[in-house]
Amino acid sequence: MRILFVGDVVGRPGRQCLAALLPGIKHEGEIGLTIVNGENAAGGAGLTAAIADEIRAAGADVVTNGNHVWDQRAFLKEIDSLDYALRPLNLPPGNPGRGWLITKGALVVNAIGRVFMAHQDNPFRALDGLLAELGERAPKVRILDWHAEATSEKLAMGWHLDGRFSAVVGSHTHVPTADPRILPKGTALVADTGMVGPRDSILGVDAATIVARYLDGVPRRFEVAEGPVQFNSVVLDVDDATGRARSIERLDREWTA
Repeated sequence: MRILFVGDVVGRPGRQCLAALLPGIKHEGEIGLTIVNGENAAGGAGLTAAIADEIRAAGADVVTNGNHVWDQRAFLKEIDSLDYALRPLNLPPGNPGRGWLITKGALVVNAIGRVFMAHQDNPFRALDGLLAELGERAPKVRILDWHAEATSEKLAMGWHLDGRFSAVVGSHTHVPTADPRILPKGTALVADTGMVGPRDSILGVDAATIVARYLDGVPRRFEVAEGPVQFNSVVLDVDDATGRARSIERLDREWTA
């Protein structure tokens, strides 16, 4: 199975880029499963059902989230109606939505880190618990969108799940890392995929706004930047029979409206 994981989509520019490039990338790469992180797709913060549907229409089979999952308050009520959308598995009990699904013969999970982020339930134990719960029902192909800040925590999860997941793919920082690799027991790992968002920005946000905040500390409204859009993703090749990853490669492009 060939799987495409697309980094955090940022605002309207990111969505437009996704719609323009994703169909062709899927066709050229003979992609069987496409996972897109959409937690910043609504104006740079959060997601709505309408925008999730837009991402799905562009070609996503699964839309994942992260720490901004509830920034658009309506999504608290909308997520349960979206059978292809995930929120982090390890949010405390009482949160709507679900943290995993099985589609196209693959288990897709979304989890969130705790280092330098809001405190959530232990993600390592949450993943162990999910695998124990699913048992033999879990497909061999298993992909984790690992939404975390610290590279140490990201890599630790990869090693923790080595041989038990096909891939642990990092999201959240919007900065692509150059470390895609296959761990000894067959798990593909990358610290961060990057984003689908404006290139001339700071994490997709207007650069001048962020710089000014560092200078004087005064809060300002974040606005999604304009200009050329970078498309960051990784392509996974996974053995369907064993669930072991055969390869992980970066796929990065640039798009101008």
